[in-house]
Parts: sequence; structure tokens; C-alpha cells
Amino acid sequence: MSQDQFNLVGAARQEMIDEGFQPDFPAEAQQQLKGIHPKADRSLKDLTGLPWSSIDNDDSRDLDQIEWAERVAGGIRVLVGVADVDSAVPKGTPLDRHAAREATTVYAAVRTFPMLPEQLSTDMTSLNENQDREAVVIEFVVASDGTVSAHSVYRAMVRNKAQLTYNAVGAWLEGTAAAPPKLAASAELQAQLKLQDEAAGELRKNRDNLGALSFDRIEPEPVIRNGNVTEIAARRSNRAAHLIEDFMIAANEAMAQTLSDAGVSSIRRIVKVPERWPRMVELARQRGDTLPAEPDSGALNDFLLRRKKADPVHYPDISLSILKLMGPGEYVLLRPGDPAEGHFGLAAHDYTHSTAPNRRFADLLTQRLLKALPGKPYSDQELDAAATNCTLKEDAARKVRRAMDKRMAAAALHNRVGQSFAAVVTGVTPKGVFVRVLGPPVEGRLMHGEQGLDVGDRVQVKLLSTDPQRGFIDFGRI
Repeated sequence: MSQDQFNLVGAARQEMIDEGFQPDFPAEAQQQLKGIHPKADRSLKDLTGLPWSSIDNDDSRDLDQIEWAERVAGGIRVLVGVADVDSAVPKGTPLDRHAAREATTVYAAVRTFPMLPEQLSTDMTSLNENQDREAVVIEFVVASDGTVSAHSVYRAMVRNKAQLTYNAVGAWLEGTAAAPPKLAASAELQAQLKLQDEAAGELRKNRDNLGALSFDRIEPEPVIRNGNVTEIAARRSNRAAHLIEDFMIAANEAMAQTLSDAGVSSIRRIVKVPERWPRMVELARQRGDTLPAEPDSGALNDFLLRRKKADPVHYPDISLSILKLMGPGEYVLLRPGDPAEGHFGLAAHDYTHSTAPNRRFADLLTQRLLKALPGKPYSDQELDAAATNCTLKEDAARKVRRAMDKRMAAAALHNRVGQSFAAVVTGVTPKGVFVRVLGPPVEGRLMHGEQGLDVGDRVQVKLLSTDPQRGFIDFGRI
């Protein structure tokens, strides 16, 4: 079946329903939305005069955070402003109940299904350019060795002076392109981003020393023309994306530490020590390298960096394999006095999600916990239930995105049946063995020749068939 014979948007909607999501906002939530008219709280600390900026994807409109930095005696002082979504969506209201149930915005390739109505997430609570907005500000100082000190969290009024994009800023920071117009027009903004990049670099080096993992992720990005998928492009991370990632990790750690210091229960984002560590050891051995018998994130990261230097062409293969073997993260309740399980991949011992409240309910919940200190707006039972649901819905959202990625890829590849590709095994399940080809970056099932394979093995495959309607891409081992 050709791609113009079925409705991709309709397929995305059905995937949402099949995975337990409610794609439409209930009537009571829509009624609440009509009555929301946010007003700037001028009693808050006024930080609107600072040269804040945001960096996000080219098509992002739900801007959750902005950044600013200055050099101080102890290093570089960083401020991360996070949209104060709670002020517009109080706990227990219809919109909040819907957000709690859905738990996350789902990006389904052809359509985005927002956790909160777009009038909120892309307008009233989005940190849009040249708009005064309420924000929760996380402040910390990055020392020259990348350690973080003097963190604090408070509310303030902010104004985003420049909405920027990863692609444009990343290329400029890397020296491969000229400054985009907004940067070219402002020496102050250029200096700001250079300083932020310096702080992010120090944060990253310190995290590397602690054993944080460095992955080279390649994300599929469908190219759609006249309603048809014409190809699947590869989207790579860049220096601007790393800058924001490093700031968000530091901000999330500061939020978690603030809650721990206050002695209140909260939810944490954890990634457990990988159960499939022996397979990682085997992958290293196959490449003439070694890993210790017991899980060690520092040793694993050193191995990844060695592979990137030794074989940059095939580094995405091993990076993807390790990422798959790591397993997914999860949300858990953390009570005062409980040991924090930590985040193996980030080498973070106390970490929460808090910087995307327009898109993740865990972040909105954490924002409420911080704003209510020293109060306790949630019981331990409520927090535990929310953590469980956020984990389940995050997994469901991955399934929706994966299913739609497969449909888009099947549509894009339907004219390439019979061609051969280099692939890496990404999954070995009771349902079958799955491989991912890197050019274009798409995943499919291996229909024959799968015996004896495991995650991380590299194979040559031939594209046997595609079914865009069901999202099937079938390969055979050569």
C-alpha cells in the first residue's frame, strides 16, 4: 500500500488510544482553559532586564526554559528560568487532572499530542520571545573545575530576549557557520552564549570525570513534502544541544538537592545499574578493549570515548548498542532519609526532572513541591502513584513514537526494497530480533538469519519489504 492511501495523522491518533492516552482534552478542561488569563505578578523579583535567551529545536513553540550567565569571583554564575506552569494550572483542577493522567507530551512524528492545551504550552506559559513571564529560577555557580555550588531556587519575572535554535547556534559555536541574524546583531548576546558554552564545558568535563556517559545519538527525522514522506534524515546532537543538556542536568540536580535539604518527599528520575553489563563487557572485548567485571560508569565512558576516537564512522553503532543495553529510566518516590538510587548514565546521585513542566507532569509536580516549601502539597501515596504513572506513560509514549517512526520509515523506504544496508542489532525479544540501519536511521525486524545474534552485533541486511500501514520493515541477513 502506498503512503497516500492511508492517513498518517489518523494512525498516530489510534496509536495514542491503543497505548492508553486520551488525545482530546475533556470538556471540563476546555472550559477551565477559557477562564485562564495570566497576569504578571509584579511582586516577584524582576529579572526582565537580563539578556535571557532560549535554545530549542527549530520548530519548538513550547519553551520551558531560558538561560543567562555572568562571570563572578568563584566562577560562572548561571541562571536557568523555568516556566511557572503551576501558576496557570493549579493542582486538582480539570487541566491538572488531565495532565496527571497523560503525564507527557507525545511527539508522534506527524503530530504532537500536548499534555497541556497549546494555548497554554505554546503561549500563556511558554517563555516566548519579548514576553514577560513568571518563572521558577534555578541559580548556581560553576567553578573552573566544573563543580557546582551556591545553588538556590526562587520565583521571578523574566523576559526571553532571543529565541534561538540548536542548529543555528550549534554551527556557530562549532565554527562551521556564521552567527544567525539575532546573534550577529548583538555583541552582548554573542558574549553571553560564549560564556554559557564555557560554563557548560566545565560542567561536562566534571561529569565525564565522575563517569557520565557520552552518547552519539542519531534521531530519525522524517522529511514531508506535499503530505508524503520523501525521506528519513538523520538529526545529530551538536554543541548548542550539549550546552542546554549540561545546564538542565545541573538545574535538575540543584532542584533535587533543594528538596532533599528541605526534608520533604519527592520523586526522582533514576537509571539503575545495567543488568546487561556482561554483554557490554563482551562488546568491548570484540573490539579489542576491556571493561571491568562489575558495572563502572567511568570505565564505560572511557571505553566509549576511545571508540569514538579510534573509529568515528562506526561509533554511532556501539553508542546505540550501549544505550539500548542501559535500559529505560524510571520515576520513583524518595522519602526523607531514603538512599537515592541515582542515575547511572549521568553519574548523578540525586536527580529529578523539573525543567520541562509544559511537557512532563513529573516536572510540573516537582515545581509545585519547590514552590510550596516548607509545605507538602502531595502525600507520599500521591507521589508514589504519580511516579508509577509517569514511568508507564513515558514507556507508552516511546511506543507511540516508535510505531510512527516505523510507519514513516516504511513509507520513505517503499521504493528501496532489495537494497542492502549495514545494520546493528538493537533488540532481541520473544517477538523477534530487531536491527537498525544508520543510513537512513530506521529500525526493522530481521526475518531470517537471526540465530545467535545479540544487541550490538553488526550485520549486513537486505530490505525485503515494507508495509507503511502497519509500520512493518522487514530485513533479511545477507
